[in-house]
Amino acid sequence: MTDTRIYLSPPDVTDVERKLLLKAFDSNWVAPVGPDLDAFEEQVAEVTGVRHAVALSSGTAALHLALIAAGVRRGDTVLVPSFTFAATANAVAYLGARPVFVDSTPHNWNIDPELVAEELRTRAERGRLPRAVIAVDMYGQCADYDPLLAACDRYGVPLIEDAAEALGATYRDRPAGSFGLAGVLSFNGNKIITTGGGGMLVTDDSSVAKQVRHLSTQAREPVPHYEHRSVGYNYRLSNLLAAVGRGQVQRLGQMIEARRRTFEHYRAALGDLPGLRFMPIAGYGVPNYWLTCLLIDAEMFGAGRDRILAALAERDIEARPAWKPMHLQPVFQDCVVRGGEVSADLFHRGICLPSGSALTDRDRDRVVDAVRSVASEKKG
Repeated sequence: MTDTRIYLSPPDVTDVERKLLLKAFDSNWVAPVGPDLDAFEEQVAEVTGVRHAVALSSGTAALHLALIAAGVRRGDTVLVPSFTFAATANAVAYLGARPVFVDSTPHNWNIDPELVAEELRTRAERGRLPRAVIAVDMYGQCADYDPLLAACDRYGVPLIEDAAEALGATYRDRPAGSFGLAGVLSFNGNKIITTGGGGMLVTDDSSVAKQVRHLSTQAREPVPHYEHRSVGYNYRLSNLLAAVGRGQVQRLGQMIEARRRTFEHYRAALGDLPGLRFMPIAGYGVPNYWLTCLLIDAEMFGAGRDRILAALAERDIEARPAWKPMHLQPVFQDCVVRGGEVSADLFHRGICLPSGSALTDRDRDRVVDAVRSVASEKKG
């Protein structure tokens, strides 16, 4: 029997989602309004422990609107982790603002709170504070929010939590997405739960939720004719996709547990190899184990990141390097960066292994065998 391709983090859907989707289809609620959309927002608000949730067409749309709600305008600056996906910085650029990239800490791979505090203090002394700070919960693990919130509160700068990768994770028993002015979630096909595409903004601030809901529906005023007093966006999620999301939320705990088992499997099967180190798990919270990530010391391991990626690809297994930092991306080469060495090292040595919640024992063993085959090459 030929082994099928193993993907990095594919969708995991079952008959639960299928039945909800067909029920929504048969009801003819197929537009970006309907009972499933309302129910999905209520479910996610409960999971994230906030009062309000607005379902949107993508996590990027949620970031864009969160920045607008924070008051970001053309010419402003926003502190952004360098070690992240491009959408975090792109949303800043949409508004004509400039990202200022901040390095990560090696202790949890998230934005460094000390560097954030130093940058805020320096800019405050010059009278040029950023309009906002974005923290990203990397690979399903929350950033260290106590010092981040303390620094932001000290200077009156709003914090936005990009929890696109972290639904279901916690920080000191508080759910990911519940920190700062607003949290941002993604339901892209590779996330821990998916609607095929989509995202959500979650917040305790009713005025933020009201503003985001208004802007996401083309900023139409509540009058019989089409009246617009500000520029809006076509950013609402469809009721059909929300139906899929409802089923996914029901299974969130199961999918987190499946990914945790994969992390533990890899750690037990690969942890003895010299020069291989797993992404640290911070003691302040519990991740959702979205992706299992490693750092490779090429000298100790006997081969670098790219050789391992090639060995996996030869066996029809998808794996990827860790995020390439934003300060190393050509499109953002002229932006200011604070630090950068840690995130650059994570990129050059980091690798993300297949972590989908539907992985079988056979799948995991294929991944382990591929990695171990590279380690054994140096002994041949």
